[in-house]
Amino acid sequence: MTTTDRSQRTKLEAARVLLDRLGVTPEQLLAADDVVEHQTRPMPTFAEYIDRVAGAVTPGTRRVYDSYWRRVREVWGERRLNEPSPLEIKQLAERMKAAAIVRSNSRGGRTASEHLISALRCLYRYAVADRLMDEADNPAIRVAKPRRLASTRRALPDKQLAQLFAVAGTTGNDPDLDALVLRLHAETACRRGGALVLRPCDLDAAQCLVRLREKGETVRWQPISPSLVQHLLLHVEERGDGDRNGQLLRYRNGNPITSRRYDHLFQRLGRHLPWVATQQITAHWLRHTTLTWVERNFGYAVARAFAGHDGKSDAGTTSTYVRADVYEVALALAALTGEPHPLAQPASDVDSPAGRPGEAFAPLGARRPI
Repeated sequence: MTTTDRSQRTKLEAARVLLDRLGVTPEQLLAADDVVEHQTRPMPTFAEYIDRVAGAVTPGTRRVYDSYWRRVREVWGERRLNEPSPLEIKQLAERMKAAAIVRSNSRGGRTASEHLISALRCLYRYAVADRLMDEADNPAIRVAKPRRLASTRRALPDKQLAQLFAVAGTTGNDPDLDALVLRLHAETACRRGGALVLRPCDLDAAQCLVRLREKGETVRWQPISPSLVQHLLLHVEERGDGDRNGQLLRYRNGNPITSRRYDHLFQRLGRHLPWVATQQITAHWLRHTTLTWVERNFGYAVARAFAGHDGKSDAGTTSTYVRADVYEVALALAALTGEPHPLAQPASDVDSPAGRPGEAFAPLGARRPI
């Protein structure tokens, strides 16, 4: 050991003895350094930090939280992130709840309150990651979200489902488009957002698959019937602009549809079918309808794969071992639509489902949707 090494060792030993006498641990010294760093870094205002976070989140997250961040900017724009208390956050959430627009399907502003708290939690998560504050100093996590009420959506009976398709395909200024949209949702159980971002390049005509990109940045190949493939290809040929990366669903003039088309569609259906308006039926009810039928006839694992649920929070650990694949989803679709699918096993090789598809599903293969 050199003289330098002995000198260094002596200094370290002296430091340990001093820390022991002071009752201070090395970990406390490191924590003190973090405190000093937090104190020396300027705490941004809400107006400043919202702009930073908005540029870092996904488009879907930004779309959901944007109106709530605007409200926070109006109320607390010039305040620092570490200034509001949990009580103030709760008070702001209650004001948002009281000011929520009352619609026929309103649930007392609970969603507005929940989204405001979620929007603030998103801001503070980034603030903790940026080491602007400690997790223990995050005021948003100490504010409980309102308890979610049970959903009123359910699977539609065959008669009502058939009525939806009949009215959509015979009324309105573009019944071909509306019937095609409903059929897409009924076959794939996709969400509205997944249908709106569908592109021509997402169609695999040879294998009768469509690539769905939905919330949580999930991507999956979903089986569809051969007839739906042909109608989607015809729709692209007649209304597309030649861009395979552009939006697939379009009006006759070539403009891509937006969520407003769904609003107009179900408003029209509600005028012809009073139960649609009374129960506030939307496209998401078709997702409930299809997945319920699949679960009853092909089991939970196939329904979970059909829905595109692959997160660990969707079910227990057992789901890891009973995960269904695209071939089983194709088999369920073939039974649902009454059409053979190239990825499904031949009907002679599998047992028939517990119940045949209802009258509303069976004609999907034969009904002309456009």
